[in-house]
Amino acid sequence: MPTPIRKSARRSRSSTRSSTRSSTRRASSVVRVAVTQMACDVSPAKNLARQIALIERAARSGARIVCTQELFASRYFCQSEDHRFFALAETIPGPSTDALAKLAKRHRIVIVASLFERRARGLYHNTAAVIDADGALLGVYRKMHVPDDPLYYEKFYFTPGDTGFRAWKTSVATIGVLICWDQWFPEGARLTALQGADLLFYPTAIGWHPSEKREFGATQREAWELVQRSHAVANGCFVCVPNRIGLEHVENAKGRRVNRDGIEFWGQSFVCGPDGAIVKRASRDREEVLLADCDLARVEFSRTHWPFLRDRRVDAYGDLARRFSDGR
Repeated sequence: MPTPIRKSARRSRSSTRSSTRSSTRRASSVVRVAVTQMACDVSPAKNLARQIALIERAARSGARIVCTQELFASRYFCQSEDHRFFALAETIPGPSTDALAKLAKRHRIVIVASLFERRARGLYHNTAAVIDADGALLGVYRKMHVPDDPLYYEKFYFTPGDTGFRAWKTSVATIGVLICWDQWFPEGARLTALQGADLLFYPTAIGWHPSEKREFGATQREAWELVQRSHAVANGCFVCVPNRIGLEHVENAKGRRVNRDGIEFWGQSFVCGPDGAIVKRASRDREEVLLADCDLARVEFSRTHWPFLRDRRVDAYGDLARRFSDGR
């Protein structure tokens, strides 16, 4: 008959194995995510080369998913309405996605790349391409909400998206992608999360009008971060937001600035968890690869302890499909 010491040893070994399995499960649920922020040059070739260097740096640091800032291949041309800038657009698949697909396959990483898409003659979109870790182009998301604000004249360039809100089951995780102005609309985040997205990515190009920064700057940036952190809480998922940096001006055909002040992009890319807490935040003005370890087990934990999806009154939301409820 085994001695009590041997029984204890068996229990200890069993406990160790159980602990090891638990640790393995936990480790396998952790995904290292990277978002990149950089200043943009007038040369698309230089911007692509710089973006590739940042992605490679992220891959060397263990990132499994990397997301670029919005329209990384050029300066933010939407500060003016100028037909010359349509020449910046490219097809998808095209030169940028081909280069990034090779990079994804080489490093076995998922890449979300924000590009100015030339879909057809006279038809252009603000588009994010989703490339899986084997280099396959899984699909595109075309920006659904398109702004028209001072120095953000996007409606001149971009046709509103027709892809709807989408999530992709990549080889690493199920992800959703929305773009910049989409971040102000809770409906997009919700519809993407309802398709099973564990992580939402928002490629972004947002900044201050320098003349307004002193009066409105702090509250503008805080509102931008706050609304996206609220999407994480309401949907029980991670939210990852790359933003560009630098002061950018746009010149007209005569080489003159179309606006004296330009846009000062505020950087501060961030990743927040399902509880809305910031996991990592980048600087305001430095080129960076922001790395964050996202434990996807927290998505399950959040959605079961804060069961907002369970308690939704889908029978009462019909008016959300109307422009405005006039009391009728």
